Amino acid sequence: MTKDMTKGAPAGLILGFALPLLAGMLFQQLYNLVDTMIVGRFLGVQALAGVGATGSVNFLVLGFCMGVCAGFSIPVAQCFGAGEEGRMREFEANAIYLAAAFALVITTVTVLLCRQILVAMGTPQDCFDEAYQYISVIFAGIPFMVLYNLTSGFLRSLGDSKTPLVFLIISSVLNVVLDLMLILVFHLGVRGASLATVISQAISGLLCLGWIIWKVPALHISGAQWKVKRKLMTTLCSSGIPMGLQYSITAIGTVVLQVAVNSLGSLAVAAMTAAIKVLNFLACPFDALGSTMATFGAQNAGARRFERLNSGLLSASVMGFVYSAAAFAVACFFGGNLTQLFVSDGGEELVRLAHRYMVVQVAFYPPLTLVNVVRFMIQGMGFSGFAVIAGILEMVARSFAGIFLVPVLGFTGVTLGSPLAWILADVFLIPAYFHCKKNLMGKVHHAKI
Repeated sequence: MTKDMTKGAPAGLILGFALPLLAGMLFQQLYNLVDTMIVGRFLGVQALAGVGATGSVNFLVLGFCMGVCAGFSIPVAQCFGAGEEGRMREFEANAIYLAAAFALVITTVTVLLCRQILVAMGTPQDCFDEAYQYISVIFAGIPFMVLYNLTSGFLRSLGDSKTPLVFLIISSVLNVVLDLMLILVFHLGVRGASLATVISQAISGLLCLGWIIWKVPALHISGAQWKVKRKLMTTLCSSGIPMGLQYSITAIGTVVLQVAVNSLGSLAVAAMTAAIKVLNFLACPFDALGSTMATFGAQNAGARRFERLNSGLLSASVMGFVYSAAAFAVACFFGGNLTQLFVSDGGEELVRLAHRYMVVQVAFYPPLTLVNVVRFMIQGMGFSGFAVIAGILEMVARSFAGIFLVPVLGFTGVTLGSPLAWILADVFLIPAYFHCKKNLMGKVHHAKI
């Protein structure tokens, strides 16, 4: 079930690896989509706005956790590509220790400060209680989210993107059942939606862990491999923390933008929430390509197959550009209808705002393609610090939109935040990739001398 990405045509390898990832991400988005559809249609616009008002802080915290776990898997993938399985398992063991520590600290802090965070964000009072009920449960479930992302990351490091997909399908079906049961039968409101998400994430994480224990001997840690090694932990942190910060720093700009949206009222918040739920689905191929390029870059950098990096990058970018055109057509012609999935009545203005937001975002999907493909390739090559800089640029662009554009342009300013962020990040990332590749090749040349 492992896949060596250092041999064979890059385009075929990338597509074959990305498709199961894409399916998995679509099912992962189904968690949030089902929550939002049921909340919006059965609990009303205020409840929908309450869930939406937590989106940016949710991304800020959970994005950091996901980024850290993804970063921890990079040294594992590099060792696999280099054929160093003993060292790979040592990295795996130390990654488990670090992930457990991060999960404990982050869960404790966010649960204790949840209410203060929502107040600081200016969450509208008419949806504040719903926002608190939803996000407090999501934060309490962080350890389960970390478990899934860490174990699935280990599997993908070995080239297996199919097994996590199977487990996500199972947990997604369970999520639908739990959503309906907890909201419609037990009347738990938005808290029921968040409980369904956490329980489903726990199931998918436990299934990945069980699969590794029973079916993946390459990841079985034994004896001295469990020893805590400071040097390995330093390497893991140098890879994981920058990737986590990349998500969080990017999310800071999203939080600033969310605060600006909150100032426009619950209708604007609900419209943006509905649009983002559709856009999260449309953007899944870019996330899949990004995760694929992290593994592709890590394995080929570990094997010193540097000549394959450019061709892999080009193949993934072309795939993203072709998809961007198709996504734009969907957003233009069907975006309004898709938005109506989230509202039952009285939502004409909401649908109009959401459709406008959606079309502007999708029009700039080509720059988003490069953000994901190039950034994750750089991370896989071992230069996670550059991703942090790109994240800072995205934060600056979104903050600019929230502070300066929204007060002048209103909801139109909101629609421009992410496109500006993607373009600014690309201006940095594209030359950064060639610098990183040159740096890697230089290190190998000096080592040979």
